[in-house]
Amino acid sequence: MRYKVFMQHFSLCSPKNRLILAPMQGLCDAPMRDLLTRIGGYDECVSEFVRITHTLHSRATWLRHIPEIAQNNQTFAGVYCVSQLLGSDEKMMLQNALRLVKLGVRKIDLNFGCPAPTVNKHQGGAVLLKTPERVYQIVKTLRNGLPEQIVLTAKMRLGFDNTDLCLANAQAIANGGAAALTVHARTKVQGYEPPAHWEWLKIIREAVDIDVIANGDVFCLQDYIAIVEQSGCRDVMIGRGAVMRPDLARQIKQYLNGQTVQAADFNEVLDWIRLFFTLCCEKENHHRYAIARLKQWLGMMKNVYPEVIRLFADIRTLKESDEIERVLQQF
Repeated sequence: MRYKVFMQHFSLCSPKNRLILAPMQGLCDAPMRDLLTRIGGYDECVSEFVRITHTLHSRATWLRHIPEIAQNNQTFAGVYCVSQLLGSDEKMMLQNALRLVKLGVRKIDLNFGCPAPTVNKHQGGAVLLKTPERVYQIVKTLRNGLPEQIVLTAKMRLGFDNTDLCLANAQAIANGGAAALTVHARTKVQGYEPPAHWEWLKIIREAVDIDVIANGDVFCLQDYIAIVEQSGCRDVMIGRGAVMRPDLARQIKQYLNGQTVQAADFNEVLDWIRLFFTLCCEKENHHRYAIARLKQWLGMMKNVYPEVIRLFADIRTLKESDEIERVLQQF
């Protein structure tokens, strides 16, 4: 009974039409979350998953993965960052979740969607969708063991190699006590191949009594409008589209607020690129990380911003941060 009351409280406290920045491993790390939430439009973001095995992580480990914890779980712009866990040992996951609570975390998400072979091989992420009873047990164990005021949510795909257990998994998550469920509308085997199967989102939403958050292939404003219309979901999580088009959430919020939708020009985008490189350099003492992250990001933006093609060509072979800094300032 406490779950029902708590989930109602969660729903009532959530603003309508929320936009959430997705937890993309190796792509949406702390500097990217910082940048994208500064640009605006997001109501919440989710950390990259922290893998739970046999270890009770220390405060230093948590802060390395999710530095927002030290800032009241917020990015520089004040957007709440949810801490995401991945694993299959529910007892150890609970111990780590309780450690997070001691560190001030108020919202925890469980990953049942990661398609990475290495993760799945070690019984984490989407492989758990083969066994809804295990999914239920993990969610139930954490919900029973966490303080009532801590929000527990989950993210899943439509299944592992097919959708046969899709509703069973969604209901396992809901019955286990999660307050909300994000669904990436593909199976593990489908990876990121288009299209995302948005028709399933409505089916899942009607099969559970918790909030369902739509996710998958939202790359522009038109995609957002379409996924909301097709799914009936009020909340949407944006993944790769947020990285490819950094002001996508801002455009969507302009649309929702009845304002003129105005995409950023390249001068603004260039300022973001410079800031991102600075944030990455500040994160790591060695700058190989910053250089790799910048090149990765520019490679993803080339199809949206033609100017990035020339910028990427100018820095592609550079290996020193000061050389890249000069190119960015002179471009």
